[in-house]
Amino acid sequence: MTRPQETNKPARFRKPAEGTWTEHYPDLGTGLVSFEDSIAPEFYELEREAIFKRAWLNVGRMEQLPRNGSFFTKNLPGLRSSIILSRDVDGSVRAFHNVCRHRGNKLVWEGTPQSETCGNARQFVCKYHGWRYGLDGACTYVHQENEFFDVHRNAIGLAPVHCNTWAGFIFVNLAREPRQTLRDYLGTMVGTLEGYPFDKMTERYSFRAENNSNWKVFIDAFQEYYHVPPLHTRQLGPTPEAQNPEYEFEAAHYQIDGPHRMVTTSGTHKHNWPVQHLYPAEALTRSGNTGPWDAPDLGGKLAGVNPSGVSRWGIDNFQVFPNLEILIYERAWYVTYRYWPTSHNTHVFEADLYFVPAKNARQRLAREYAALTFKEYGLQDAGTLDGTQMGLEQGAFCEFPLNDQEILVRCFHKTVADWVEEYKRSSAEV
Repeated sequence: MTRPQETNKPARFRKPAEGTWTEHYPDLGTGLVSFEDSIAPEFYELEREAIFKRAWLNVGRMEQLPRNGSFFTKNLPGLRSSIILSRDVDGSVRAFHNVCRHRGNKLVWEGTPQSETCGNARQFVCKYHGWRYGLDGACTYVHQENEFFDVHRNAIGLAPVHCNTWAGFIFVNLAREPRQTLRDYLGTMVGTLEGYPFDKMTERYSFRAENNSNWKVFIDAFQEYYHVPPLHTRQLGPTPEAQNPEYEFEAAHYQIDGPHRMVTTSGTHKHNWPVQHLYPAEALTRSGNTGPWDAPDLGGKLAGVNPSGVSRWGIDNFQVFPNLEILIYERAWYVTYRYWPTSHNTHVFEADLYFVPAKNARQRLAREYAALTFKEYGLQDAGTLDGTQMGLEQGAFCEFPLNDQEILVRCFHKTVADWVEEYKRSSAEV
């Protein structure tokens, strides 16, 4: 398997450098880009080892561990792993492989072993042979312990997983020793969000879908807004201009920081539109695909958002490598996306919408309508993925032109290739 190559593209594909985004990142080049990394089974296997077993992965939020003794499990599709996240009696957040030390049974589950679960507990008990473990992972009970040979409980606890938190987000790292601390890994661009009031937005709506496409194909769909007028015409409003698929739209700001990326786009600001330019359901609920129009008062300018000072700011999309996106909306709510590869052409997509909790029925309706329209918007993107995957696997073209607005797509695939190449070099040296 060779890494995706960038070649010098013919002049007909070249946009003048003056005023472009890509010119500021010369290492990315402007050539045609291969998407072989999205169709090759052998590359998928390398990604699992090179990226998902070495990068920091977001597995949840602190709101899922509201008190000492809280826990939840998180399956990591494609990695054939399950993790227990717990909050110890001293408040420490810990992570363990969800595996009993005795015979390797999955330790914590309800319903079926494939299901995730959550709750409160003083200890974890294996359903198979009754071994018990504390919230700190220590083995506290071995059934018929006197029948074992030279077994000492202090040496047979759960296998820990590196775990840390940032801005209320819980991350794990499956490497024996992470190459960087979580904060160093997140860098400056993402790090500026640390003061954003994520903790005030605790009303959550969750969606999960299994897709017949490579995980990178779906991420690419959210790295540019070039596709918005042709694909999302009905979501932009009922006016003839908005429903013109040839309407030109360009995001306001792009930024790259190490493996992480972000894009800022202007907003529709429909809360200021005349009623005749709105869909009836939008006017009734005062809500839509950009969220409830009546924004909560969180005081002043919020930390980390709109870094370029766009006057008509709408959304910041922070893309944390490898598989987390945090979309922050100007009406004070946010969305997270996570993409979990399960094969070279399938993945699990998770989306969570977070709002400041509603105080009355009207506010609750506005949040639920935003979640409904978000789902419709997402289905339109997801609906193209099978076709994209089928087209790539057909092999009619080896390389593809990307425009200036697709700079983050170009950067993302180069970053994936760089991580895989570095892993191959280090493995060969060992």
